[in-house]
Amino acid sequence: MVRFANPEYLYLLFLIPVLIGFLIAAFRYKRKLLQRLGDPALIERLSAQVSRKKQVWKAALLVFALMFLILALADPQVGTRLEEVKRKGVDIFIALDVSKSMLAEDIAPNRLARAKHEISSFIDRLQGDRIGLIPFAGIAFVHCPLTLDYGAAKIFLDEIDTDIIPQPGTAISEAIKTAQRSFVTKELKHKVLILITDGEDHEGDPVEAAREAAKDGIVIYTIGIGSPQGAPIPIYDRYGNRIGYKKDKEGKIVTTRLDVLTLEKIAFETGGKFYISSSGESELDRIYEEISRMEKKELGSRQFTQFEDRFQIFLFLAMIALVTEALLSERKRLHALMRKQA
Repeated sequence: MVRFANPEYLYLLFLIPVLIGFLIAAFRYKRKLLQRLGDPALIERLSAQVSRKKQVWKAALLVFALMFLILALADPQVGTRLEEVKRKGVDIFIALDVSKSMLAEDIAPNRLARAKHEISSFIDRLQGDRIGLIPFAGIAFVHCPLTLDYGAAKIFLDEIDTDIIPQPGTAISEAIKTAQRSFVTKELKHKVLILITDGEDHEGDPVEAAREAAKDGIVIYTIGIGSPQGAPIPIYDRYGNRIGYKKDKEGKIVTTRLDVLTLEKIAFETGGKFYISSSGESELDRIYEEISRMEKKELGSRQFTQFEDRFQIFLFLAMIALVTEALLSERKRLHALMRKQA
């Protein structure tokens, strides 16, 4: 199998016909100039030492050199080899609150955007740990199963917004239960749930759900995002323009407050820790340091195919072509010249 590591450079091959056209035009222009100098027979005698065939060969070598250089830049990869990769780490689910209260702007630009930014930075730091994503509002579901493909996890993260779950509410307990069911191992360790929410649960008993998760060896870290003082929940039109704030039946503006006590209890029940999101974006960094000190398990080894670079061959051919062109004289060999004059 053949592939190119940098296929975009193959577009430079369009320069080959351009170069050929330029060389043909240059030969014709040179011939016309010679014809203007005087008698063609005389010009032919004066240029008898010049070999037209060697001029063509020198031009061809330049074309081949350019072609080989372009192929070297594209880095052709041929042949394969199998490598065994073993990864050690822990399984991590991140449960992210996507209820409308996460649109509150007490943390710029809003709670949800800030949380997604921190999660993205957290994924960039992972080394061997499997990561999964669980958005939740009135219900919870696994949006990204546990994976070692961090690029794919970030693509799933980008898709998360407040419209991904139509059912309103903040079911923290359901998010914990969903994570508990989704861990693929039955071991009572190597499992972490990071819960990012404003902490206002209206659907169940999250502390009891945390106790049940602790029985399965799940450590829950909670990050409260928002302010205990509360903030209004903005309402946007379909164009993304803010048109007001959410109001209750009495017409009063609804404020969403961070429930610190509940989040502290959830973390305490499982041996985790509680953090309040700050402008320093250091909460997930501290959680990562905690996870790094945990006992690691082998999350599986897999065989994968790695292609071998072969650009060196084409670079060598290009150098040979350029050196040959430089050393190749345009003059005819002496014995061939004497034979022609005789």
